[in-house]
Amino acid sequence: QVQLVESGGGLVQAGGSLRLSCAASGLTFGRYSLGWFRQAPGKEREFVARVSYTGGATYYADAVKGRFTISKDNAKNTVFLQMNSLKPEDTAVYYCAAPRTRWDVPGTNFNAYDYWGQGTQVTVSS
Repeated sequence: QVQLVESGGGLVQAGGSLRLSCAASGLTFGRYSLGWFRQAPGKEREFVARVSYTGGATYYADAVKGRFTISKDNAKNTVFLQMNSLKPEDTAVYYCAAPRTRWDVPGTNFNAYDYWGQGTQVTVSS
């Protein structure tokens, strides 16, 4: 049974930083790419960032490029999202996600991901 558990969300002022973590279990972590998505109230879930199964390749949404960094620690079965220079528009529930298939490097559509965490709230005040 695959489980993804996010942590690290909170309230921060604009310009501040947060580091999200997602601990995974039930899968051979080093064989899976992982992604971060977010969903603001009244909006659709949107792609934020993705890291390949090796951790060597990353991809970001334009809205966060240059401010967010995704990384993967295969020894700790954890994926991170370092968020700097936060803006009020970054306010959302953040989710980590994994595809069903090993070695797959999924795209930016949330339908490409099969396993989801429960989410962690990030609120950025102006």
